[in-house]
Amino acid sequence: MTEQIIADHWFVIVNPVSGAGHGLKDYPQIAKLLRDNDIYHEAVFTEHKFHATELTVEAVVRGFRQIIVVGGDGTLNEVVNGLFIQKQCAPTDIHLAVIAVGTGNDWVRTFGLPSHYSEAIRAIKEGKTFLQDVGAVTYTESKYTQTRYMANVAGLGFDSFVISIFNHWKAKGFHGKWLYIASIIKAYCSYKSSGVRIEVDGNLVFNNLLFSIAVGICKYNGGGVQQLPKAVADDGLMDITLIRPLHWWHIVFRLQRLFNGGIYSIGHVSHIRGKHIRIVSVPPISLECDGELMGQTPVEIEVIPRAIRVVVTSEFLEGHK
Repeated sequence: MTEQIIADHWFVIVNPVSGAGHGLKDYPQIAKLLRDNDIYHEAVFTEHKFHATELTVEAVVRGFRQIIVVGGDGTLNEVVNGLFIQKQCAPTDIHLAVIAVGTGNDWVRTFGLPSHYSEAIRAIKEGKTFLQDVGAVTYTESKYTQTRYMANVAGLGFDSFVISIFNHWKAKGFHGKWLYIASIIKAYCSYKSSGVRIEVDGNLVFNNLLFSIAVGICKYNGGGVQQLPKAVADDGLMDITLIRPLHWWHIVFRLQRLFNGGIYSIGHVSHIRGKHIRIVSVPPISLECDGELMGQTPVEIEVIPRAIRVVVTSEFLEGHK
């Protein structure tokens, strides 16, 4: 391809195992819809973890400035990290679109992006974009300090323990709407709260036993749980949800509040906003970003305002004004 053709084409990164194999199974249908809508593209399938990051860097170096993710939140996370690793252009110079085929698909929920492939591709063809914030996450793994970027939500403590169980069950072939809830219930039976110290924008906001922490740019995680219902994706702030130790009935009898945006009406739950958060704990607690397990505390997360350009629907832009 010539340089001009590459710039006009979309680079499509397909995760074939997303959504219990729907990435591979449904891609012929998705490719046909792209062709029918005159969306010229080149497609590549991921082969291993972090491959989407490598493919993103390679695509940008080749001259692509439009990328479609066919996958879930984990694949999107890898692509976003690729945008920050490459040095050819600013991440905001890339148009990033998602056709969701994953299990959770939480990032698309914040933007109201359609689950039907034809409607998601219609949004790509319309070309409406939105500059969203990103979180730079610094954490400890194997005694080394590392930094990755998140586009949706990071969770620590109970949240990451749930993800470890959820991923274990997914690997065994289980899937479905209630898998995350089942993971919550199983995790609660064995998880113990840790002593956690949290500073937000240099101010100490918590220093006690803590059950769970969610830090986010967007609203949803865990397949539709609204753990950060007040999050605004371009306000230059991270929303933080803290859950203090609680009894099982606080979850069971208030389960609906996790999905309807009413989580802050639960007495053991606090809400904070800030640009920089630092978390230390005894013992160390694990971290997950966008549904992927990363490392453990100490953790620092800093917001990067309006850092990536994502494709959204015109309806979302109208409602966001």
